[in-house]
Amino acid sequence: MKNVLIIDGQGGLLGKQMVEAVRKLIPSAEITAVGTNTMATASMLKAGADNGATGENAVVVCAGRADIIVGPIGIVIADSLLGEITPKMAVAIGRSQAKKILIPVNKCNNIVIGTDGKSTTELIAEAIEKIREISRS
Repeated sequence: MKNVLIIDGQGGLLGKQMVEAVRKLIPSAEITAVGTNTMATASMLKAGADNGATGENAVVVCAGRADIIVGPIGIVIADSLLGEITPKMAVAIGRSQAKKILIPVNKCNNIVIGTDGKSTTELIAEAIEKIREISRS
């Protein structure tokens, strides 16, 4: 069974969509949702995550236990998501041995070239396909 960690902040909409998609793709996956705030965590739990926690320490602990980490690209950039990602969070995710599926959201002064014209739905579909590939290995 794969341990999938989904990290999101702000309103948790991207994380919510990822929880729903991963649940359909890998029904047996243990999905842990960690929000940078309680609203994001609640949104992901409502979408069907098995476990949920909030804040810096939860990211640090859960990143070390995950097989796959999914979230917006800002989760590996200190002070992104309007300051919700602390340097300690970004380092813990970056150092984790988990495969990281980073969704290139062009917000908070982080612009990823090559994503122009793709909707969030299309980017999530690409992320799900990559998770499918990883989960089969």
